[in-house]
Amino acid sequence: MSERIRIGTRKSALALWQANHVAGLLRAQEPGLEVVLVELTTQGDKILDRPLASVGGKGLFVKEIEDALLRNDVDLAVHSLKDLPAQVPPGLTIGAVPTREDPRDALCSPEFKTLDALPKGARLGTSSLRRASQLRAVRPDLVIQSIRGNVETRLKKIETEKLQAVVLAYAGLKRLGLEARATQVLGTDVLLPAVGQGALALENRIGDVRVARRLAPLEEAATRVCVEAERAFLARLQGGCQVPLAAYAELDGALLTLRGLVATPDGTRVLRDAGTAPLPDAATLGRAVAESLLEQGAAEILGTTDPAEPMAP
Repeated sequence: MSERIRIGTRKSALALWQANHVAGLLRAQEPGLEVVLVELTTQGDKILDRPLASVGGKGLFVKEIEDALLRNDVDLAVHSLKDLPAQVPPGLTIGAVPTREDPRDALCSPEFKTLDALPKGARLGTSSLRRASQLRAVRPDLVIQSIRGNVETRLKKIETEKLQAVVLAYAGLKRLGLEARATQVLGTDVLLPAVGQGALALENRIGDVRVARRLAPLEEAATRVCVEAERAFLARLQGGCQVPLAAYAELDGALLTLRGLVATPDGTRVLRDAGTAPLPDAATLGRAVAESLLEQGAAEILGTTDPAEPMAP
């Protein structure tokens, strides 16, 4: 009798793509392994009429799935890593981080094509305070509209909400075969990505050797070291969706470079810093860049940002 692995996942098209992708990897390395998807609804899927920042942030997309893991209702959870809070619940671990997809953000604007081409006062939709603050810093004239929903829903809101553009994660568009909808892929110098953007987190119970040994071959060391630095940065700042915060790490041989950012929601104050360290010091690097930003005044931003602040000015 073949063994069975139950993967917990959200029900959105992107989440199902990610879960099916991991299921395919597991089956490919172990023919005959039975892998089934258990579709779950999270609070983040239920609350669609308010910005994430006003209702609790990142954990809203993972708590129910993690609870199912802890109850032994599923054996493995597949998350977008950027949805995971800095701290994983006791009893769980990120068992593998596969190869990262493109971490950049993408502008989707059928009429104007690029960020620079958007007219003054253009209405741009995003679900992210991180994107909104950085966009306001370079284009304070834009009217930022908060939009929620899955990838396809947000793309449709260009028409239904009469928007001139939306900004989405390029990785999600690519995974759904919608990359042609991206009219401009924005460089990380324009929009620094969210912590873990483009990466998947395969979460399992600590001590579950049966699952752990199957996840080990799916680990990609370069991606793991990058997201380790980014998540250490996040943990030190204790940030989430309530604060415009970004971090992106890149490898250059035996060295790791991390760029970090903390901003006010209106984009009038954007603090940036960067650092480089050997790969074994990834977590130390993340904390060091965070400390540098705290010394620049990030603590004041983190302490005064209103999580309920509306996206539109």
